[in-house]
Amino acid sequence: MPLALWALMISAFAVGTTEFVIVGLLPTIATSLGVSLPSAGLLVSLYALGVTIGAPVLTALTARLPRKSLLLALLALFIAGNAFAAVAPGYNSLLAARFITGLAHGVFFAIASTIATNLVAREKESSAIAMVFMGLTVALVTGVPLGVWIGQVFGWQSTFLGVVALGVIGFAASAALVPTDLSQSAPPTLRAQAQVLTSPRLLLVYLITAIGYGGNFVAFTYLAPMLTDVTGLTAGSVSLVILLYGASVAAGNILGGKLADRIGPIPALTLIFAGLALILAALGAVLTHPFLAIAVVGLWGGFAFANVPPLQSYVVQIAREVSPNAVDVASGMNIGAFNLGIALGAWFGGIVVQNAGLAAAPWVGAAVVVFGIVLTRLSGQLDRRALAVPAE
Repeated sequence: MPLALWALMISAFAVGTTEFVIVGLLPTIATSLGVSLPSAGLLVSLYALGVTIGAPVLTALTARLPRKSLLLALLALFIAGNAFAAVAPGYNSLLAARFITGLAHGVFFAIASTIATNLVAREKESSAIAMVFMGLTVALVTGVPLGVWIGQVFGWQSTFLGVVALGVIGFAASAALVPTDLSQSAPPTLRAQAQVLTSPRLLLVYLITAIGYGGNFVAFTYLAPMLTDVTGLTAGSVSLVILLYGASVAAGNILGGKLADRIGPIPALTLIFAGLALILAALGAVLTHPFLAIAVVGLWGGFAFANVPPLQSYVVQIAREVSPNAVDVASGMNIGAFNLGIALGAWFGGIVVQNAGLAAAPWVGAAVVVFGIVLTRLSGQLDRRALAVPAE
């Protein structure tokens, strides 16, 4: 694999760390800034909202810019957003910093994936994209728990400074190693983009992504306070539990893709969402028992992120039928849907925590995911009618 892919992976590691490390730091930040946990949870929602807006809008606006120049500009924005977060004088400033950083996130992964495919032969494109996203997976396994520990010991501002350092390394590596003569496909026409935005079948998949994936974040956003305030773990133990969660995510991401390849997206999503709903309900049932709660969290990550590959492949599959010239736009829209789910899940989780307590979050999250199963089965029925072949 070209060295440029390693530069992209390092950058993806930094981006992935800043997205999810905030979950483990919510209690620390809430105490430091004197705000409630639900208010601190908006730091997750605002970042995700930035990704939701940035992914489709900025991707469309920057379609004609040279890929390397755009990549470096996005990394510069990412570095600036995290630097702003590290020196933010108050809660509102930190919210703004998270939103700014989120704007760079969605476009970064879309552009990095495109660049990765330009660096290798056609038969190695999937492996190249997987290598870029490996940075995100490694971030969940190592960067996030390490960042949580740094924030708890040295202050949450130190975590953002660490992410800035990672971003600078990624920027320098990308500037040095990513070639400038990257090929660029013609941007899709307005008509092709409109088909992606108005297709009922694609809109339903975006809704499945937002509901099924977002239901997880009703509980995951408040994982750290749940483990400390309800389960009774120490703050130092939380980073170790998040490490376990991240290792489960890595396994689930791989297995979810293989399952979708073997049995198809609809059956795979049905099984994964059903497993996620059961895991969330199990967490709600054992949350006051430390060893059982840790064991459930160890399984939770796998189910929570196993739905990502089948959801992405399902969108591409339908987009090829609906609007073949705008598959990238459809894929970017689904990235936006993932993060809209995170934003709404974190926001709704805050309401649940404020009114029913931390222990209620997993139960409500499970109910939301069950609704995602209903939408998934409905989409399967529409597939059968459209293609006149069994979806399973």
